[in-house]
Amino acid sequence: MPELFKAPARDRDPRLDFFRGVAMFIIFIAHTPGNWWVNWIPARFGFSDATEIFVFCSGMASAIAFGRIFEMQGLAMGTARILHRAWQVYWAHIGLFLTIVAQLVAIDYLLDTGGSYTGSMNLHIFFDKIRDCILGLMTLTYVPNYFDILPMYFAILLMVPAVMWLRWQHPYAPFIFCAVLWAAANQHWLDLPAEPWSDRPWFFNPFGWQLIFFTGFAFIRGWLPTPPVRKDWMIACGVILLLSVPFSSHYLLYPIEWLQEVRSALFPLIRKTEFGLFRYIHFLALAYISYSTVTLLGTHFRGIVVDIARKVGQQSLAVFLASLVMAQTAGTLLNLVGHNYMTIALANLLGFAGLVAVAHVAGWFKSTPWKQPRIPRKQGKPGIAGTEQADDLTDRDAYEDTDDYARQLSPGAQVSPAE
Repeated sequence: MPELFKAPARDRDPRLDFFRGVAMFIIFIAHTPGNWWVNWIPARFGFSDATEIFVFCSGMASAIAFGRIFEMQGLAMGTARILHRAWQVYWAHIGLFLTIVAQLVAIDYLLDTGGSYTGSMNLHIFFDKIRDCILGLMTLTYVPNYFDILPMYFAILLMVPAVMWLRWQHPYAPFIFCAVLWAAANQHWLDLPAEPWSDRPWFFNPFGWQLIFFTGFAFIRGWLPTPPVRKDWMIACGVILLLSVPFSSHYLLYPIEWLQEVRSALFPLIRKTEFGLFRYIHFLALAYISYSTVTLLGTHFRGIVVDIARKVGQQSLAVFLASLVMAQTAGTLLNLVGHNYMTIALANLLGFAGLVAVAHVAGWFKSTPWKQPRIPRKQGKPGIAGTEQADDLTDRDAYEDTDDYARQLSPGAQVSPAE
């Protein structure tokens, strides 16, 4: 195998988990109906938003999780691992859609709303055209706007084997491939249908959004050099961020007519569906300042807030799925109790607590505690079921095979962060 394909291995960076966790909290805020805190998310101060953070960090995490498999076991086994993950994401999308549909139907029934909650997400059409929608749901040709991130992620994952193979052929081949796909997407040549009865495309075109995914991927694999922390670069990036504020802030944009005209002229460059160029530039500037800041903080980048965000970021898929369900629940409760500063704050804080709880529960399950060696209790001390004597330290029959058993006894065994 060419040395080019063997990129330097890297461990999971805690900063990656932190920023993914931050993205999860922002996504919850943005998806909660009637949430005033949405006026303070990054999208209100610049062209990029939490979606860029999520996709960029997902690219970095994928490079850590899957890149080594390609390197160590080859293209076929790496592709198999990608297909396994894509299969999980696909069924997560189907399950999420059906869960929220059932949730909204239940709310409409219990509150006797006449279908207003289902209609608020334009899901009446799912029941009116059930056969078309079921087929479209399973083939990803029916993708309602609230449910568009996971299909985009699914499609980008399927591109990973091609990008890895291209890197094997030539160091610049993946970059050319990604640039061509992104350019074609921005010309609307690669639109994917979002519903069978119209020409509406996917809200997130994966052929455009793969650019930010593989940027993160390339940094982790060592295909792109780690940028140095420089004061002049930070100032330049800060200027870029400040220049975008007037064209993104509702408080500035709507009262000033000429700003609206400029934003309309810039729309092809900031369009979210195809991932416009200015979104990319804005995110890179924001990412550089964030990276430089936490790097300069060094060992001071710690504390309970950092630890909480990192924990949430480590379980981003489970937390993301839960956040969309929790967001609808929070929006319903706000409609019942009223929208004011106290109820909005309480809804957000309870939602945050729910996301943290989901992260801990998902982490516990992924640690496979049922495979851990059992700790003996002192003889004569009653057990859980009232027994008088402890079980053996290890129960070899509890493991499926001796290799698994050996791994559990290994002092260095740990759960893969990619799972």
